[in-house]
Amino acid sequence: MPRKPPRNFRPEPFAYHEEVELRIDALTNLGAGIGRVDGWVVMVPFALPGERVRTRIWRNKANYSEGDLAEVLEASPHRVEAGCLLFGECGGCQYQHLAYPVQLEWKTRQIVELLQRLAGLDVSVEPCIGSPVVYGYRSKLTPHFRRAPDGDRTAIGFQRADSRAVIDVPACPIASEAINAALPRERAAVKSGERRFKRGGTLMLRDVGGRVETDPAAVVEERVGEHRFRFVAGEFFQNNPHVLPRMVDYVLAEARAADVPRLVDAYCGVGVFAVCGARHFETVHGIEISTRAVALARQNAERNGTANVTFHEGTAERIFEGLPFPGGECAVILDPPRKGCDASFLEQLLAFGPRRVVYVSCGPDTQARDLRILAAGGYRVLRVQPFDLFPHTRHIENVVTLACAGV
Repeated sequence: MPRKPPRNFRPEPFAYHEEVELRIDALTNLGAGIGRVDGWVVMVPFALPGERVRTRIWRNKANYSEGDLAEVLEASPHRVEAGCLLFGECGGCQYQHLAYPVQLEWKTRQIVELLQRLAGLDVSVEPCIGSPVVYGYRSKLTPHFRRAPDGDRTAIGFQRADSRAVIDVPACPIASEAINAALPRERAAVKSGERRFKRGGTLMLRDVGGRVETDPAAVVEERVGEHRFRFVAGEFFQNNPHVLPRMVDYVLAEARAADVPRLVDAYCGVGVFAVCGARHFETVHGIEISTRAVALARQNAERNGTANVTFHEGTAERIFEGLPFPGGECAVILDPPRKGCDASFLEQLLAFGPRRVVYVSCGPDTQARDLRILAAGGYRVLRVQPFDLFPHTRHIENVVTLACAGV
């Protein structure tokens, strides 16, 4: 018997759970296959470009529909066996069924399309640089559970691909070997009641050199190339140590190409770009609004012997005021959170007027929004280079180099 549609189901153009066939043309930036039925757009997660599939419709929106993948009628030659038994149920990965070189091709294409659509920029994009390790690469994992633990019935893992429910994940193939070795112990401590929770919660496992830290407040140390950095285990630090050094080298090379004596690392966190870049500039200034991050950044500069690096605890309203030189003497590295830069920051950046800006982003959509503003303010895009810090997922790290007009 067909399931009754949800109360808010829009009945056109397809009935609830109606099955339709279509050819998949592309991938959305959320990782779903996209095709058309009589000109009407239909999105189908886990379907690949070139495939003919049968999909079961579960939602009609104003200008497209969404369906579950019911059957692959003609498979893509790039379809491969997923490395995780939970792939397709767990919502953490979107591309394990797609050959890795083709994942990189699609991520490059998605950056091109985002820049065209959201930034109005028709620029060339370098091929996405892949990770040398595509499984077992993640150095941080945060499985969670929704309710107070109830023995083995407690699902500890990640959100399902098809709902907001949590799926139980006893092991994660994209997490490091050390994390997967420690995960059963941490899960057992929750399910047995050894670790007590009155409601839901989140576990944190951070692999630092093969040792797994589970206290999110602990200060740990990680190596990036020949430098070592102290940071708080539960806070932001890039989670793919295998490709991170190459991305840092690339960003610094782009900043150095401006041929200026000074570097400014805005949103500097614990100082990775600032400390790694110290040897290439006369002076380096890191700016960060987090008091704790600034304290750790100063420790990192001292521990790495970089005497020409100064860190400033900035305020949102006066980011660049403490810098003792004009913007034309420096390059600025931006590495904001996923939400991108706010309007006030971009206004201050344009007023400061650095010769070159290297914008690192884990949110290419918000980056594209900001690039439109920077382009309108007189900056031109010189180079776009995506990096794949998260193989098998839809996430893309993108680096855009911009120069002030006339430079």
